[in-house]
Amino acid sequence: MRKSVLITGGSRGIGAATARLLASRGYDLCISYREREATAEALLDELRAFGVKAIAARADIASEADVEALFAAVDSHFGQLDALVNNAGMLLPQTRAENMTAARINKILHTNVTGTLLCCREAIKRMSTKHGGSGGAIVNVSSMAARTGSPHEYIDYAASKGAVDSMTIGLARELAEDGIRVNGVRPGPIHTEMHADGGEPDRIERVRAKIPLGRGGQPEEVAAAIAWLLSEEASFVSGSFIDVAGGA
Repeated sequence: MRKSVLITGGSRGIGAATARLLASRGYDLCISYREREATAEALLDELRAFGVKAIAARADIASEADVEALFAAVDSHFGQLDALVNNAGMLLPQTRAENMTAARINKILHTNVTGTLLCCREAIKRMSTKHGGSGGAIVNVSSMAARTGSPHEYIDYAASKGAVDSMTIGLARELAEDGIRVNGVRPGPIHTEMHADGGEPDRIERVRAKIPLGRGGQPEEVAAAIAWLLSEEASFVSGSFIDVAGGA
């Protein structure tokens, strides 16, 4: 039986690259999107060309009802869940801390922290051996911002990813006896549309000199790390992180 995986925020960037790679390896996939329905539907055609089942579902992971409906869609189409990639996240335009409002901070936290943990909760209910599941793997997409703090740019985003790192460690230890491995990847500057969300589409060009390997990364390079953490090759790996950041 093929394994099934849910990738949140799977219609673009790292999520889409991960979906393509996992489809090529025979996973059935559900990708979630918040706004880009046409982009998600176009990606499904690519995924199905690998001979796998693939569906897309609209969900704002900051909404508990949306998260529950998303996992219900997985249940109805696949009947099981073997892996979760928590890739959905948000970034707002760069600003210093003294300019941040509670509304801005909470918007980021609701998606990047609350939404990620809600998705983990629903995955646990389906994968945990204590709940009748067969075990599985979760990969949380964090950020090198969790380590740097992103001063002068988006400390609120960095703080949310620091929370994701803490969540990853806690869940890995809590769920080990449930047959679920939990790990994280921390991308550095990667060529995706997210930099435009932060107000600086060419940000990588500005920071490239600080990257030891001298370039920004590609979504496919992050996807490869995610796929390895989901695979049996990483069967003794849990509570760990892979930094995909060019040596930074």
